[in-house]
Amino acid sequence: MLAPQAETDRTDDFFGFCHESNRLYPRFAAELLEETGIDIELDRTGTLYLAFSDDDVKEINRRCVWQKGVGLKVEYLAAEEIRRAEPFVSPDVREGLFFPDDGQVENRKLLAALQKFAELNEIRVVENAEVKNLVVENGRVVTAETANERFSADVFILAAGAWTSLLRLGGFDPPFRPEIKPIRGQMLGFRAARRFFRHVIYSPRGYLVPRLDGRILAGATVEDAGFDKTVTPEAVDFLLAQTLEIAPSLANLEIHEKWSGLRPFAAGGLPVIGLVPGAENLFAATGHYRNGILLAPLTAEALADKIAKNVESRYLQVFAPQSRESKVRSQEVG
Repeated sequence: MLAPQAETDRTDDFFGFCHESNRLYPRFAAELLEETGIDIELDRTGTLYLAFSDDDVKEINRRCVWQKGVGLKVEYLAAEEIRRAEPFVSPDVREGLFFPDDGQVENRKLLAALQKFAELNEIRVVENAEVKNLVVENGRVVTAETANERFSADVFILAAGAWTSLLRLGGFDPPFRPEIKPIRGQMLGFRAARRFFRHVIYSPRGYLVPRLDGRILAGATVEDAGFDKTVTPEAVDFLLAQTLEIAPSLANLEIHEKWSGLRPFAAGGLPVIGLVPGAENLFAATGHYRNGILLAPLTAEALADKIAKNVESRYLQVFAPQSRESKVRSQEVG
């Protein structure tokens, strides 16, 4: 999902980062299609955010007020307008919002396109090779060590996601100890003979994502369960309940897929992006939590511009390891 307006609660630096990265996706998708021949199915149809209870209505109104107040595109929809747009939505829907700038991308095809791009450009991808250690000399990383091989480079980017904290990162002054923990998210997938919905559909408790091939994804849990990727019966029941609240018409569809993933969560839920303090050639790009796909284009562009052109993005300053700590503290105080 590419949903900065549905996912965030206020206009701050993080929302700006999400919103700006979202705007890069049309160009990003077009370039990948031209270079690899793979369509990543970027869908700019927009996102619906629906209310089913009195509390939901209050949340809908709050979002509508603040987003219109800062000039974002958002439309209020009455229940009958929602049912005309999406006939299979529950008749219990009260009202909703439409975010025309939010959308979705087929993440599996996005990864396939990036893999194809790497192959075409002779970029070597080494899989199943755990990095055990970064060797640091005089503030510079000189090699990354795996069990079987050493990798040398002029510049290193630490993009280890939920596994970031497992890396040994000694040799820096001040020490760099990123605290990134995995947060499990479980999801369900249904398969239908036809496409039930045109839009990504949110409620305050869950969401449905319709794919072009008829699949419907339902998500997602948020669980502090370590590195355990087990799919649990309790989560399946929870996700089914949220699915049927949005669309009882899906009750007869069988579950086609069940899976889980690990989101990289840093303190405050903010990403860690920029030059590692005390290092000359090590950058961090981690802690994107629930927005890794959304933030990928701008994260990559900001780091590439800095490394190749020495052009400094404001987001590399805002979310740099040393500056984000003070931002997190200010949020906690606020």
